[in-house]
Amino acid sequence: MSKIKGANVLITGGANGIGKLMGLKCLQESAANLIIWDINEENLDKTSKEFSAKGYKNVITFLVDIAKIDDIEKAATEVLLEIGNIDILINNAGIVAGKQNFWDYTARDIEKTISINVNGPMHVARVFLKDMINQRRGHVVNIASASSFISLPKGSVYASSKWAVFGWSESLRLELEDEGGDLHVTTVCPSYIDTGMFKGVKAPLLFPLLQPEEVANKVIAAIKRNEIILMLPEKTQIVPILKGLMPTRVFDKVASFIGVYTSMSSFEGRPKDERIPDKKKKVK
Repeated sequence: MSKIKGANVLITGGANGIGKLMGLKCLQESAANLIIWDINEENLDKTSKEFSAKGYKNVITFLVDIAKIDDIEKAATEVLLEIGNIDILINNAGIVAGKQNFWDYTARDIEKTISINVNGPMHVARVFLKDMINQRRGHVVNIASASSFISLPKGSVYASSKWAVFGWSESLRLELEDEGGDLHVTTVCPSYIDTGMFKGVKAPLLFPLLQPEEVANKVIAAIKRNEIILMLPEKTQIVPILKGLMPTRVFDKVASFIGVYTSMSSFEGRPKDERIPDKKKKVK
């Protein structure tokens, strides 16, 4: 069982939303240090002050763009030298691009989504994994999506990024298990969460919007239980089973009927003033 108490926990995208909630819960579980990486300087400052006001003085923030390898490696070097090895890494940062057919995406839309959602988690894990292996202890949590298992019209680039995260995360788990020791990977696959990130989506029948607090609680519980895959809500576990058993056209009809294939048609996402700023300065 992975212990949060006394652990150094690093969360990417941890200054807002689910990442911020998970960070607070780790502090409540007596984490030794909470390291937050985020690209939004204002949110980092607000979150740091908020946590400090609650009595948590062990929060260290860095302004990091996980789409940039240099940012990742520089911040990781500082973390390892000044704080120590990371015991629990939560790859939470991500973006959503949607509401258009694939041929309407720009090259920048595609590159940005893959850089942040796929390359980012891989490079963040890469810079900390060898130290985890050397200490024979560590837990990597990768936030994928329920769309890792199903097609997502009007969200093809987002879905493809999450399919990639799921495949990499599970492969990494098996490699770490071969190393022995107390090394774990948990892959989290939630359906739509009721945050600004998914503003405008229409939740499919049987799969209502998830509440952020609920998701954060279940991820923290999954870490402590060393769960391999966490699917939210639990009924989404039936999706890959049905997809494997049904002929493709039959499954398409079922997915269309319950609204999965039209769920991104009214997607809006975060307002422009809440999206990722173009800033590079590091905050500590």
